[in-house]
Amino acid sequence: MPIPFPFSAVVAQEEMKRSLLIAAIDPSIGGVLVFGDRGTGKSTAIRGLAALLPKMQAVDCTYNCDPAASDEALCADCRDKRANGMTLKGRKVPVPVVDLPLGATEDRVIGALDLERALTKGEKAFEPGLLARAHRGFLYIDEVNLLEDHLVDSLLDVAASGENLVEREGLSVRHPARFVLVGSGNPEEGELRPQLQDRFGLSVEVKTPTDLPTRMKVVRLRDAFERDRTAFVQKWKGKDGKVRRLIEKGRALLPEVSVPDATLEAAGKLCIKLGTDGLRGELTLIRAARALAALQGDTEVTVDHLKEIATSALRHRLRRDPLDESGSTSRVERAVQELFGE
Repeated sequence: MPIPFPFSAVVAQEEMKRSLLIAAIDPSIGGVLVFGDRGTGKSTAIRGLAALLPKMQAVDCTYNCDPAASDEALCADCRDKRANGMTLKGRKVPVPVVDLPLGATEDRVIGALDLERALTKGEKAFEPGLLARAHRGFLYIDEVNLLEDHLVDSLLDVAASGENLVEREGLSVRHPARFVLVGSGNPEEGELRPQLQDRFGLSVEVKTPTDLPTRMKVVRLRDAFERDRTAFVQKWKGKDGKVRRLIEKGRALLPEVSVPDATLEAAGKLCIKLGTDGLRGELTLIRAARALAALQGDTEVTVDHLKEIATSALRHRLRRDPLDESGSTSRVERAVQELFGE
């Protein structure tokens, strides 16, 4: 397996790195969409984060079930074992990070039922797909805006329910499939379907650095990594370790972080001012602000946390305004300024 570029060595792109860390602390936020120019470190940062995520407790089963989970969150085999009085034993395993390639077939993504074996032997044989492998981890889709429609439909169903249902000729298999969806792409190559875009909790725009010192630093670090990957990773091991500990502390602190009514009211006012559809924007904004507070070691969500994460949480949820030529990023920033000032 190729050695990934260290997450802590990614230069600039602070909004992208912060959003990925927030999603790692609270997966319920709904994942991260990263759109921008080619060669700006999108996939590099995502794969770097995956390499430093703390290990998780998992049962030795196809779906890496959580031994402490309720029956509803377990796969059929683990449920049966628990029902028969067996104790589900956990072991430390890396958090799965699964790539979904553009050319993947539907069977490879959602899994395949062996109809021949079912008809000849009367056995329900299921070959798990990428969604099964990604359970409790990350599903990464590069060029997500080019994903075929039938795969987008499958992803929408699973993202909404947290489980994958495979049906073929009267046979069906259902298994848990909860994962953090991370997508990247170049908007010049096509737009993302609104239904899928809305499923991402945070949306990040990345641009090519325009200042010379930053560009020189990026080139210097990448060149050093390509010349000796092992030595480069070792050099950044300490800083990556600090990031890992930040994630661990943030996850531990998250349940203790409170959201005062005043902050909730501020989030509502911002979403009303921007005219976001539904309440998903507010929910995501509050959850992201809470995870940001946990990341920063705070136990209470303030308006400052909202201001810091508002653009990432809301820019992809705005209706297009034909009378306003400014982009969605500018509209969110302007609304934040008007409501909360500096």
